[in-house]
Amino acid sequence: MNLRSPLGRVLGLGSAKDGAARWSAERASSVALVPLTLWLLVALLRLPSLDYATLRAFVAAPVHGLLLVLLIAVSAHHSDLGTTVIVEDYVHEKGWKLLLLLALRFAYVLIAGAAILAVLRIDLGSAMP
Repeated sequence: MNLRSPLGRVLGLGSAKDGAARWSAERASSVALVPLTLWLLVALLRLPSLDYATLRAFVAAPVHGLLLVLLIAVSAHHSDLGTTVIVEDYVHEKGWKLLLLLALRFAYVLIAGAAILAVLRIDLGSAMP
């Protein structure tokens, strides 16, 4: 039984077969962001001050460093999924769509990589004498 319309069959329009997986990934990443974001807010509110030395010591703690890296990675992935859907839905010219999707993916990898590197440098730098 085929549920596609005759016009959809002729034009080849229809499911790209990744919609359900992307939808699930968006929901899973948003669910993961809730406790990570709450942890960060509560942890920052519990700090005695928000000066550089206190925040550096906070990030240097192994558990906090790990959770920050997870927050960065999940946030970048979630944002990438969302902006990809927006570009695919609203940019109709194939060349511009491909260019925007590549630029966005590059930007997310670059920004997330730089943020994770910063956390790791603080973590690993504080362990060195």
